[in-house]
Amino acid sequence: MTLDGEALEQLRKRARAGGADKYHAANAAKGKLFARERVALLVDEGSFVEDGLYANALAEGLPADGVVTGTATIDGRPVCLMANDSTVKAGSWGARTVEKIIRIIERAYQTSVPMVYLVDSAGARITDQVDLFPGRRGAGKIFWNQVRASGSIPQVCALFGPSAAGGAYIPAFCDVVAMVDGNASMYLGSDRMVEMVTGEKTTLEAMGGAKVHCAESGVGHFLCQSEADALDVVKRYLSYLPANWKQAPPAVEPVPASEKVDLAALVPASERQAFDMRRYVKGLLDDGSFFEIQALWAKELTIGFGRLNGEVVGVVGNNSMFKGGVLFVDSADKATRFVQLCDAFNVPLLFLSDVPGFMVGSAVEKQGIIRHGAKMITAISEATVPKICVVVRKAYGAGLYAMAGPGFEPDATIALPTAKIAVMGAEAAVNAVYANKIAAISDEAERAAFVAAKREEYERDIDIVRLASELVIDAIVEPHELRAELVRRFAAARTKDRHFSRRRHGVTPV
Repeated sequence: MTLDGEALEQLRKRARAGGADKYHAANAAKGKLFARERVALLVDEGSFVEDGLYANALAEGLPADGVVTGTATIDGRPVCLMANDSTVKAGSWGARTVEKIIRIIERAYQTSVPMVYLVDSAGARITDQVDLFPGRRGAGKIFWNQVRASGSIPQVCALFGPSAAGGAYIPAFCDVVAMVDGNASMYLGSDRMVEMVTGEKTTLEAMGGAKVHCAESGVGHFLCQSEADALDVVKRYLSYLPANWKQAPPAVEPVPASEKVDLAALVPASERQAFDMRRYVKGLLDDGSFFEIQALWAKELTIGFGRLNGEVVGVVGNNSMFKGGVLFVDSADKATRFVQLCDAFNVPLLFLSDVPGFMVGSAVEKQGIIRHGAKMITAISEATVPKICVVVRKAYGAGLYAMAGPGFEPDATIALPTAKIAVMGAEAAVNAVYANKIAAISDEAERAAFVAAKREEYERDIDIVRLASELVIDAIVEPHELRAELVRRFAAARTKDRHFSRRRHGVTPV
């Protein structure tokens, strides 16, 4: 076929227009943007270079085969991206769709730049399954490439509609997923399929909606109220990370910490009184720099990126406002993944400990708390980026280990004057050791005096000055000194040797 200029322009116009007007109108009614509008909002103006525009150009009703792929810049930094076009067969995958996605991930990996996924897809076209599903360049190759790229380049997903069946694994293999409330969903089988196979009657929203995945399953990381919010999450996430695993995270001009948070006043003297570790983090880092991840899931642990004197750090902090800050199965998984993310992309780790330990009891044992705790401790052990443990108030039991305590080669273990480190708290310890003796004292006043004396004895045994004198603690600092102390110590650790073990890889207790 020979094309003149006008014919070529018409071909381009049809390919860029997407599906029929009725599908554009249906999406607009749901508050959904056209795929190309999403790309335009995300990337720097005029920077997008498209690949595969004419995929399936000879077929009827399949412009670009339902996916937009190419390269661009975001805030001046190169990225590769794909965007499902849900006006074309509901964004479903054909053979050319799959090939385009594979090629753009391969390019991102080969050029060592971040990969962005703008997902809105009903999954594979069953009519095309032989062409797209089983082969060496079939859909499985998408996931193989994502796994190969994981930890080598940042991969971030914004989910605007469904991500169905096998396609649900595209978000799952990304570092983080931003989901638009009300429209985004992830599921392996549709509600109709679930009812047919299991008899369960459900809906896509109840089974795999944005709230479910951001607050219950943990597959989603950010619950967004609009598509613009989700795109902003993508931009902000990438702003904290290097382009690839060989580079350092981008530094910015330092900003002082907020003067609205008094770190000393924020931490109650009584262990029984909760405080919000998120406020503590915001009062410690550069003002406005904290970017919390998975804020709605496993809230007993707070994680996220921030900056100290302009330099990126990853924060892991126990939050006693939720479940007393005790570590559960989900919070262990949450920490594990975030620590691995930071270690992959050279982001120093700051642990803020106020942890009573891991949860106990038959329910969590059946859930595998030991296995999940071991997974978290494995990630802490294997992380070779600079890491500093700050005992804000307490670090009890295996919680000390999970928060990068002295045995896990942190670059420093710092204690605040409020800090306590022990196998367990004084009250639990006295009850464990002297339970029978306490029960045998019939006089209430005598019993109270005995317990108080034993608690005081226990507190002396775990005195923070004693631990510092025995070099368990590297420094005791006042709250107003902590930020400057951390800035100096992270700067000193920046050039540390990062070798860990003589091996190919460990056997993770997943």
